Formats: sequence, C-alpha cells, structure tokens
Amino acid sequence: QAQISESGGGSVQPGDSLTLACTVPMASTLGWFRYPPGFERRFIAAMNWRGDEKVYMPPVKGRFTIDRDSANQNKIYLRMNNLQPDDTAVYYCVASDSPSVRYDEAGWQYWGQGTQVTVSS
Repeated sequence: QAQISESGGGSVQPGDSLTLACTVPMASTLGWFRYPPGFERRFIAAMNWRGDEKVYMPPVKGRFTIDRDSANQNKIYLRMNNLQPDDTAVYYCVASDSPSVRYDEAGWQYWGQGTQVTVSS
C-alpha cells in the first residue's frame, strides 16, 4: 500500500495563508479533498504527474494552488491564500493510478490520514 503523508495544518485567521505539504507515491494524478464539519468530503484540486495540467473546484479557484516541489518530485503542496472560515476542514492528500481526474472519492486509490485546517477570528 502506497504511503501518503500530509503536514502543515493548523489554526489561522481569516485572510491568512497556509501551505499543506504531502509526500506522495509515483502516481498518474495527485490531488486534494477536504472534509468540512457537517458536510461530505469533497474534491478541491488535482494535477497530473508532470504538473502541467491542473483543475480546481470553484470554492478554491484563484486562492489555492496545487504544485510540486521542484527538488523532490514526490512532494506536493496545496498553497492556500485568503483563507476564510468556510475553508475550515480536514484536508486529505490523494493519489490515483488513473490519468483521469475523478471528482468522487472512489476514483482515488491512495489517501493520507488528513490534516486539520481551522480558520477563525
């Protein structure tokens, strides 16, 4: 079973930035989900292994960036700017052997343990 490990969660204030890091296995597609309190777990962003194709869901588009460490191809980031209370969630790093981006959980074979992000004043 491939191992995925996230780090970087924490508590911030509205308008702050935070970067999550994730160690990933070799995979076709990499992404992030989040699980807000009271809601279902939701897909938010993904990229292909090369990092030249990316997709973002509307709630995070323009504020969040998924990218890879230039020195370590097995490390990716979710860079989050202008965080708001609605961004409070457990964030999961995911990977898939499929080159197609799936928006449902079943489309991702590898999951991290999740890291909590809390945005409040």
